[in-house]
Amino acid sequence: MTSYPPRKCCFQGVKHEGGITGDFITIDDFEVYKKAPEGAAPEKAIILLTDILGHRFKNAQLIADQFAANGYLVLIPDLFYDDPIPVGGSAGLDLHKWLVGEYHEKKIAHTPPVIDPILEKCITELRTKYNIKKIGAIGYCFGAKYVVRFLKPDQGKVDVGFLAHPSLVEKEELEAIKGPLAIAAAEEDHVFPAEKRHESEQILKTLALPYALTLYGGVGHGFALRGDLSDPKVLFAKENAFIQALQWFDEHSKV
Repeated sequence: MTSYPPRKCCFQGVKHEGGITGDFITIDDFEVYKKAPEGAAPEKAIILLTDILGHRFKNAQLIADQFAANGYLVLIPDLFYDDPIPVGGSAGLDLHKWLVGEYHEKKIAHTPPVIDPILEKCITELRTKYNIKKIGAIGYCFGAKYVVRFLKPDQGKVDVGFLAHPSLVEKEELEAIKGPLAIAAAEEDHVFPAEKRHESEQILKTLALPYALTLYGGVGHGFALRGDLSDPKVLFAKENAFIQALQWFDEHSKV
């Protein structure tokens, strides 16, 4: 495993301020936050895959709106069928039990057999309904695993990927990517620590694909989505990681 499973740090964070401008739609049997750019129909899209706080967490929606302001159609699917972890967690929370669906009223697990089809349906929606030519995917913490799993432009899936403080990514999954990948990492991260960054870097070097790995000093896991923006180091890292992602998508999503 090139990044560890989610831990307590994965549901701790600060809610950010601002108004959202997207809409909630339904694709098949799951909800999606959608934000389209102004003007002509876009040819590029981004699927934003959240951490365990889910698609209704406002911070993720604010980031989606920023990508849309830069010309991308953005979808944030509900990966958890209305079973996200609340900010700060809850009494007696066991993340493994949550992952395997023990807390879900329908016992729906939060694992690849459930989540992969959600991404497949989002990709089909973008390709067929919106005629999207290039699809990028950005994954925060939990969502990073699925960016990696779907980064296969040769199969008509995701064309370009970006990860921020990833978790749960398996070595074999990273070795199987077929497209450009960038990573925003935190210096103080027990889920994606130095040894896992170095392991990931060595894998990426062997793949002969475009890659980038940026380390942000003085910040911890979650900084790019739910960091405390009153801390200047976190504010800079969060904003810079967004610019890094946008430039990466712009460069590798040219149509």
